[in-house]
Amino acid sequence: MNVVGMSEAMIASSEQSLNPERERRQKLELNKLQKRLRREVGQAIADFSMIEAGDKVMCCLSGGKDSYAMLDILLNLQKSAPVSFELIAVNLDQKQPGFPEEVLPEYLSSMGIEYHIIEKDTYSIVKEKVPEGKTTCGLCSRLRRGILYNFAEEHGVTKIALGHHRDDLLETLFLNMFYGGKLKSMPPVLHSDDGRNTVIRPLAYSREKDIARYAGLREFPIIPCNLCGSQENLQRQVIKDMFQTWDKQHPGRLETMFRAMCNVEPSHLADTNLFDFKEGKRLGGKRQAVQTAEPEAQTDFGRLDVLNI
Repeated sequence: MNVVGMSEAMIASSEQSLNPERERRQKLELNKLQKRLRREVGQAIADFSMIEAGDKVMCCLSGGKDSYAMLDILLNLQKSAPVSFELIAVNLDQKQPGFPEEVLPEYLSSMGIEYHIIEKDTYSIVKEKVPEGKTTCGLCSRLRRGILYNFAEEHGVTKIALGHHRDDLLETLFLNMFYGGKLKSMPPVLHSDDGRNTVIRPLAYSREKDIARYAGLREFPIIPCNLCGSQENLQRQVIKDMFQTWDKQHPGRLETMFRAMCNVEPSHLADTNLFDFKEGKRLGGKRQAVQTAEPEAQTDFGRLDVLNI
């Protein structure tokens, strides 16, 4: 064997010896992340009474990392939960060109969970209604919400689980402050005014970077959302980029900001609907629940609240 051959053999041997060590480290990291996410989801469920005995929980799957992780953790928790509840998975196929229709059915079949694929061509509606170059997220989410909420009511679903995480809640808070003139976010639990739907966000305490890493280690078959194209200047993306910079330059800042969301003192703000400054006592405030799903034939697409983007 010549020198080159010996070198290649030595490199190959070295890589083979490193593979078991790399696999061991990844397995340890996966186990650590799973425990953390389980703990955070379990804590969120307990703190906000998200799931109760006998609930039928509909996990809305988009094919993205967040909804995959949410379903995975809920299935894991279901095995040891002190109460019995049912889980079903639902995906809305919006007929986007090139959407891989086989991915989710194959994955969910392998998981052995009851699932439903709803086929509705919302893609054509969005492309028809939204001018070229404008943000599609608002209208897309409204149509999607209406279809999923109606499906939930028809199938006896008591809780609708969405994959929004801690970073989504913080981003929405800043979006509403910067562009909506309101101090509000996505609450972990929302009840519709008419009692039709209850939305829960089990990942409310979980960091996006943990979810992303967990999804990578679990090798979920991620399906990207191509409807938005390359709308890189979306307001939410601007906020997300700002948060990522803060997280690198000021570790712990996002955690402190989220704690602030959970520790509100109305008397130190300026909302007279939350606090009677004359009498010095708290008031009920303006309660706005999640919007009731519109009929699927709805055609009035006015300005959407930032909450829905």
